[in-house]
This record gives sequence, structure tokens and C-alpha cells, in this order.
Amino acid sequence: MTYPVDQALAARALDLARAALARRGAPPELPSRLVVVDVERQRAVRLEHGVAKAVWPVSTAQAGIGGAEGSYRTPPGWHRVHRRIGEGAEEGSLFVSREPTGEMWHGEARDDDLILTRILTLDGLEEGVNRGPGQDSLERYIYLHGTNHELLLGRPVSHGCVRLSNAGICGLFADMREGDYVLIAEPADLVIPDPKGSGRFHYAGLGGSGMSALAQFQAMMGGRVSGSDRAFDRGERAELRMQLKRLGIEIMPQDGSGVTDDCAALIVSTAVEEEVADFAAARAKSIPIVHRSELLAHFVASYRTLAVSGTSGKSTVTAMIFEILEGAGRDPSVITGGDLRLLQARGLPGNAFAGASDLLVVEADESDGSLVRYAPAVGVILNLQRDHKEMEEVAAMFAVLRARSREALVVGEDENLDALAGGALRFGFGPRADIRGVNVELAPSGSSFVVDDVAFALPVPGRHNVANALAAIAASRALEVPLADMVGPLSCFQGVGRRFQTVGVARGVTVVDDFAHNADKIAAALATAKLNAFRVLAIYQPHGYGPTRFLRQDFVDTFTRELRAHDRLWMLEVFYAGGTASRDFSAADIVEEITKNGVKAEFAPSRAWLAARIAEEARAGDVVLVMGARDPSLTDLAREIVAKLD
Repeated sequence: MTYPVDQALAARALDLARAALARRGAPPELPSRLVVVDVERQRAVRLEHGVAKAVWPVSTAQAGIGGAEGSYRTPPGWHRVHRRIGEGAEEGSLFVSREPTGEMWHGEARDDDLILTRILTLDGLEEGVNRGPGQDSLERYIYLHGTNHELLLGRPVSHGCVRLSNAGICGLFADMREGDYVLIAEPADLVIPDPKGSGRFHYAGLGGSGMSALAQFQAMMGGRVSGSDRAFDRGERAELRMQLKRLGIEIMPQDGSGVTDDCAALIVSTAVEEEVADFAAARAKSIPIVHRSELLAHFVASYRTLAVSGTSGKSTVTAMIFEILEGAGRDPSVITGGDLRLLQARGLPGNAFAGASDLLVVEADESDGSLVRYAPAVGVILNLQRDHKEMEEVAAMFAVLRARSREALVVGEDENLDALAGGALRFGFGPRADIRGVNVELAPSGSSFVVDDVAFALPVPGRHNVANALAAIAASRALEVPLADMVGPLSCFQGVGRRFQTVGVARGVTVVDDFAHNADKIAAALATAKLNAFRVLAIYQPHGYGPTRFLRQDFVDTFTRELRAHDRLWMLEVFYAGGTASRDFSAADIVEEITKNGVKAEFAPSRAWLAARIAEEARAGDVVLVMGARDPSLTDLAREIVAKLD
């Protein structure tokens, strides 16, 4: 079944196809046989020799457009039909993993997303967009297929594929051959309402670090801001709630009541499910739903922005750059994931500030793929390690950031960054570094080093923090800040919350709280602790079953390598914040693997048990190092240990 060909829609599809010939991987000329998936209009238009022959309503991904594996987004750009699957199958035939199951859908209501009737698999043609490691449409199982959600066609609701009605996929299938071109045409740049305008922006999940930072920044700019969070509804995080209210941010229940007619946009993050009442209310009222990364990309484009990326050190380097620029009189702004103690001392949460200049420093995260949205003035790539994703996938994102950095690029000296470093300002300790740290001296409470005959002192410990400072110096140099103007701010650097933060000292035992959560960060935290400890009593809480499963062997190897014979390790159960990840293992299983390598490690069945065990074990000269991410109550655990020691 086709729909009458709207001539305006046909002309638009032809215009989209012609404009897309400029894309990398495009055919040399307009293909004679082509399907254009118009994402903005949610229509598929079949063209022959530039003439529209048929049109069907479709559904692309509810999560939007993007090529990253695991993003549940529809990959944009040029593709070719790779295989035609289901020739002659009855309408409603069910497929799983591209194979017929013999089952049928007979029109009954079902919540699950079925792949029905016919499949056209897609082979991407654009390297780094829909082709290559972590971006491959074919490996991501992206199809054109029939759906059991036919009543939802015409709006984006899929999990990445392009859905058609079952009659529609039959009609399209009959006219398509393997090798025919398919263009998934991205919508025009999202038009975001003016954050300083009269319309109110409502943040669902306001308590998250990324969301609260954007909300604060908008409020400080003079915008109207409200938000909701399940933690606030439960009476949790009272201090953050009060700080946000002092900035003029209205806190509302997460029941949809905050999404009213004066709401110009609903801001969501990947963690906000469609079932959240705010989300449903915005869809019902046709209020724009803007992803957190889209709003941050809007701010990045609106300012002269420095975007700090890398798998380790982003929050600290972002804070250092901000403090350098502020100390040098540049009046910058900042949006970040960590809490700057400098800002906390001013009564703010610490992860955002709006200055008066056009300079903005942001932490650009690769974990959810949003890094590729940003087009900063200065891009900073610190390092490339294994964390949320495989390094090849992250490197592809860094390549996009490199291409989109408008003025300058700052890159670390590691060899695995060489392919990204052409024309960049490099930092590090070796002879290839343009900003090179020499005469490095490490002490338990800080470090000193020299750059181009200018001496620097840093009041935070660890060689990794010297590397962070070199990155901040290089980024500030890209903005023509003199080295001499950086010395004072770095000597007074106040650090970031939960970055090797001393919580207390009792009975001669120092208790430190740290955000370390991947192998390299754990190794850096342990190395810093060993500078000042007779023994390290390490505590680690893995976060998320998916990330922990991905990094499990890295954890075993790191603790085995870094802990000395007289050090100790306790591991808490994996922190679970909800979601669909399979909880099919325990941290106790990881501890068992570590102990087989000769490390003195124990599984901690509860925090109360652990605090008592530490109090029994610790003696003067030890450092208790509490490590883990995502769970803000780990700082409370560190305080409990201090109290128990006392």
C-alpha cells in the first residue's frame, strides 16, 4: 500500500538527495534508483530518475539520529541495500536476527517491537558515520522492516531501524534491488528555543550532574528554569535542592505537572525513560523534547568554547582551565560533570558557572556518544583508554571532534593519539610535546614542574595531575594566555570534589574519597595514595553491571599489579541504579579472581560491616582510599569510616 505522492514532499526528497551528494561516501551523481528516508517528515520516498514514484509513512528512532553502537539511534547518510530477506513471506511473518521464526503476527496489540514481513538490510557508505568500528549499520542490524506498531507510523518511535507498515514494506521490497541506494536524510539542525527567553525550560532528572549543570547555567544567564527528579520526590539530596532553589530554579514533582503551556522545552538525558510522566506530558502537548547533549551543543556553538574530552581527567582539566582563565581576568563560564571546590565555596553546587565573557569551558563526554555533537573553538583530547567503550569507537568520536574544532586542537603525547594530532598543540613529558613538563617533583601533598623556564607549583598530588595541568596550560596557551598568568591560579587550584579528596584523619589514618572507576584512574589513585601511605587500604565499588562486565578483567589486572603485598582491598557489591542490564554476577566473583593472584582482598557484604572491618584493621600511617563512581553516597561511606575510626 502506498500513499498519494505529495508533490511538495517529492520535491523536498529530491532536494535532500541533491544536497546529500556533498556528503562523504555519496555516489558521484544522483542514483537512478533511490529511497530517501525524510527523518523530519517521517516519510520514505522512492525516486526513479529523479521522479517520485511512491511514498510511505515510517518511524525512525525515538532516540534520534546517530551512528554509534548501542545508541538506539537511526544512522544517517548514504547506504546501499545489502540483502533482501523474506521474499514471498506472508504479511505478519516474524523475523529474529534476520531469520524467519515461523511465527505470525495477526494484528493483536503487543508492546514489544517485532520485525515483520520483509527486511532490507543496509550497508553504510560513510566512514565514521554509518560505517566502521562502532558505527557500522550492517553490524548494528539496522533494517527497513515491517512493524506491529503500525498506528505509530509517522513519528519517531523505533529503536534504530526504519519501520514501515507491513503492506508498505511489501510494496517497497518489490521495487528494491540489492545495491540500490537508500539515503537517511537527517533533519535540519534542531531549533532550540531561546534559553534566555520568556519560555520556561523544564529539566527531567534535574539532580543528575550533567542536567543540574545545564539548568544552573541557564538560570545564571537569566533564563526561566524548573525541574524534577525522583530523588527529590523521595526527600533525598536536600542540600542540592536548596542550592538550585536559591538560583531561582523551581523544583516540581516528577508527575508531569511541570510540563504546562508556558514550558518552552523539556530537557532530558539518556537516563530519562519515555515512561516518565514529564516525558509523556511533553509529547502529549507537542512541547519540544531536547536531549541534554543537544542543549549543551547549542551552548558550545554560542560561545567561544573549549571542549575537554578524554577517557581520564576531563573534570580536573576542565576545572584547571576555568580557574586559569578566571585568575587571568578572562571571566569565563564552565559546565562540567565534577564539582569545583572553588564554586562550592561560593555556595554553588560546583558544576556550573556563568561568567560575563564569551569564553566557556565544557567537559565533553564520550560515554553516551554525545561528543560528536560539539563544534568548539578549541578541542582538547587528553588520552585514549578503555572505559565505557572500545578504544577504536572512542577514537572515531575524537576524530569528529578534531574535524569540528574551529580554532585550535590540544592533544596528549600518547602514541595512540598520533593519528589525531596533525597540526595540534601537544602536551606531556616527552620530547614530542610542545607544552612539556620538566624537573617534575612529586610530593604527598602536591607537585612542582617547569614549562619553558616558568616554574609551577600544584597543590594536588600525583603525576597524573601534573599531566592534567600541562593539558590546561596548553589549552590556555591556545587562547594566548601568557604562562606567567597561569602560575598563580594553578598554585591556588582548589580541585574537584571526589578527586583524591581527604575526608578526614583519625588515629593517624587518612581517609580519601576518589571518583576512580576505570583501570587507569584506579591505578593513578593507588599510585598517589602510595606516595603518602605505609599501607593502602583500598575500597572499590564497581558501578553498573554493563560497565563492570566490560572492564572486569581490567579490574583484576589493575588491582593485582598495583597493590603491594602489605596493601589490602575490599570490594562492595556492584552499584545498581536501575535499568535492564543483566545482574548475572557479583563483585564477590571479581574478588575471588583477584585473590587467586595473591592479593589480600575481601568482598564487603555491607557498608556497616566494612566500616567496622576497616576500624579493626587500620593503623597509623595507613591511607583508606574509597573509590567508585555514580553513587554520591560513597562520600558518606568515607565519613562513616572516619567516625568509626574515631
